[in-house]
Amino acid sequence: MSLYTTKGIITITCHKRITPYLEQEVKELGFEIENSFITGVRLSGTINDCIKLNLNLRCASQVLYSLKQFNASDADAIYSNLVSYPWETILPDPGYFSITSNVSNPTINNSMFANLRVKDAIVDRLRDQRGTRPTTGSELTGAVINLFWKNEEAEIFIDTSGDSLARHGYRKIPGQAPMLEALAAATIYATRWDKVSPFVNPMCGSGTLAIEAAMIATNRRPGLFRTNYAFMHLQGYDEAVYLREDALLEKQIIDIPGLRIIATDYSERAVENAKKNAVAAGVSKLIDFAVCDFAATEIPAGVNGILFVNPEYGERLGQLDELETTYSRIGDFMKQKCGGYFGYVFTGNLDLAKKIGLKAKRRIEFYTSTIDCRLLEYELYSGSRVIPKPAM
Repeated sequence: MSLYTTKGIITITCHKRITPYLEQEVKELGFEIENSFITGVRLSGTINDCIKLNLNLRCASQVLYSLKQFNASDADAIYSNLVSYPWETILPDPGYFSITSNVSNPTINNSMFANLRVKDAIVDRLRDQRGTRPTTGSELTGAVINLFWKNEEAEIFIDTSGDSLARHGYRKIPGQAPMLEALAAATIYATRWDKVSPFVNPMCGSGTLAIEAAMIATNRRPGLFRTNYAFMHLQGYDEAVYLREDALLEKQIIDIPGLRIIATDYSERAVENAKKNAVAAGVSKLIDFAVCDFAATEIPAGVNGILFVNPEYGERLGQLDELETTYSRIGDFMKQKCGGYFGYVFTGNLDLAKKIGLKAKRRIEFYTSTIDCRLLEYELYSGSRVIPKPAM
């Protein structure tokens, strides 16, 4: 029996408040979601299905394939439940593996101890079956085993991803306070952008939003930028399956004639770095970059596009007094120059957002790091027009 072709429970994790956008992505790939939770979704499938999911998802963090569910009152119970599991059918010989975990159990105060007991169980089993000790470490470059343990409920997974999928791999120069790529994609999905009309991104920083917009519009997937996944380091891995899915990534790229994506920043260095990231993502020809004050950003006329601004909000960068002036100027800019557009401001400071001086049509909840954030939507009227529905 090969896990690559045997159906099991797949859990796809994501950052808090991104689940609705992950759900839509999974459904568009042809999968049926069995249930959703605050940081992910569950469905049935094989590890070959996990390959497709890993290469295509923008909003996911990890794709986990469940091996076993059990009760464990303490770390010794974790060991005893796993030392008898047939790890020799999953991990290659010789091989390298790592342990990750999400642990909340009153008997331990350090999740690393739980990781150690998982590692001990796997090593002891393999040494008993093969007579040799496998190599282990913290680098997620080989097979990855993940433990979820809350109170007395435990579940052990194969993490088919390894390094987080939330980082899409093209951003070589992140900037001072970069938005996580998965979060950027989710916020774009939350807008009313039709993937054809202009997408204007003043204050672009390292270019993440503009680059993700270009990738979404042209159906470029994160798998284009990555060559190593944890699923490649398991028994029974068939490279041909991966190569077929990988080849599809290039074939499914589409061209959008006349697409305008505009990204500006007052910092010449930020724009240069954003250009380099766009080159790495293969979308540099799709984005018009410029160095200017945000209020001087070109707004294509005669179309109903999207303006998306991610200003500083006082938690990590900038002074509040200066930012109050900036937010007020953002409101003036939207009122005076962006008629006919939908304006979006992503912020973690709703007091500053009040300085915009416009009433938000929608307040969409997101979360970044430890900051409770909102994507504020403003309908910027310019005569009468048809209101498009959200893209996702």
